[in-house]
Amino acid sequence: MAETKYDLIVIGAGPGGYVAAIRAAQLGLKAAIIEREHLGGICLNWGCIPTKALLRTSEIKHYLDNASDFGLSAKDIDFDLKKVVSRSRKIAGQLNTGVKGLLKKNKVVTIMGEATLKGKGGVSVKADGKTTELQAKNIILATGARARELPHLKADGKLIWTYKHAMTPEVMPKSLLVVGSGAIGLEFASFYRDMGAEVTIVEMMDRILPVEDEEVSAFAKKQFEKQGMKIVLNASVEKVDIKKNSVTATIKGKDGKTETQTFDRMILAIGITGNVENLGLEEAGVKVERGHVVTDEWGRTAATGIWAIGDVAGAPWLAHKASHEGVIAVEKIAGIKGLHPMRKDLIPGCTYSRPQVASVGLTEAKAKEAGYKIKVGKFPFIGNGKAIALGEPEGFVKTIFDEKTGELLGAHMIGAEVTELIQGYVVAKSLETTEAELMHTIFPHPTLSEMMHESVLDAYGRAIHY
Repeated sequence: MAETKYDLIVIGAGPGGYVAAIRAAQLGLKAAIIEREHLGGICLNWGCIPTKALLRTSEIKHYLDNASDFGLSAKDIDFDLKKVVSRSRKIAGQLNTGVKGLLKKNKVVTIMGEATLKGKGGVSVKADGKTTELQAKNIILATGARARELPHLKADGKLIWTYKHAMTPEVMPKSLLVVGSGAIGLEFASFYRDMGAEVTIVEMMDRILPVEDEEVSAFAKKQFEKQGMKIVLNASVEKVDIKKNSVTATIKGKDGKTETQTFDRMILAIGITGNVENLGLEEAGVKVERGHVVTDEWGRTAATGIWAIGDVAGAPWLAHKASHEGVIAVEKIAGIKGLHPMRKDLIPGCTYSRPQVASVGLTEAKAKEAGYKIKVGKFPFIGNGKAIALGEPEGFVKTIFDEKTGELLGAHMIGAEVTELIQGYVVAKSLETTEAELMHTIFPHPTLSEMMHESVLDAYGRAIHY
């Protein structure tokens, strides 16, 4: 840490921070990144990647449990939980090392320690009992977020878990309560259900996946219930009694009545809150609202020279949003001309449950609320040859167009591998493609992507295969 003056200091090395630092280095800026815990942040170490490793295990187990459907025989299917968790942790460790290598390759100075803003352009770093003062023309806050808790719902790491605890279980619970039905809650519900746990989901809204299109939410609920999950809507957990090796939850329903149920474990998936504490934000003039830093469309805060990106800057709390914000902020700092600010309607959302859910743009309800006269197309998995061959006939693709201009307003999918398919619509929307271009695009056969084509055709009464 011989150098103390930089063009840019990034605080936080998650998918927003490390991408911002690398892009800065590519543009010739002298950049340093400060991280207090893990390179790669929550996403790489405790979120996006290790959860997908766990879900891959549960997916394979699901196929083994249903091997006879494919003409195969697999008996007495069992698993070693320690090995399941170990595989997930090794993958996270591998990628953590990869981020370290990328930063080194791009000549970004990496500093492990706790950072605090100090005066104009100043950053104080505490590490190993020592404090170092750094200076930078610009500072990017990329400190991420953590699981939100409520006064009566706090994780203890043993019986009541956050996502972090749920990724490293010492025993497989026989029964599990998941509070919240967003992406995090449903991914863990899927993992534990496919691994054999009895799962109950409590959601305070009137549907699961409340940010998704209503048809997707309804279809998902039916699929999860078909798998044996119990879903309680318009409900809340009012009280929790912790026993030696179980949790008794008092659940209040829409009618105001309460009932108590006992579970082996409980997962809190009720949202996240930004890591804004102990950074010196108030003294620096950075505005914070509802646990998140307030920024403009370029990532600038109320304080000159201080920027914020990723989860700490608010919803949607997605790694790819953080990375893109990092690039935008750095390129703005570097003075690049002709930049486009972040457009949240172009940010895809993905949930890696079984079935998967993916979307971009407006839901049907939001499009109508915005005053659009719309055309809606839908195509089911059961009408697609590849889906049937895969043994995945459940799901659909839905597209929403502006009737007047043909603009693609939104796309919504549920079913196998839709998290891989959604990018086709993201590209189309980014290029301002209309229904005409999509109709004349040639989709390969046999693929799941053909359903994207058919959904567009269906919006205009031209679907061929259903």
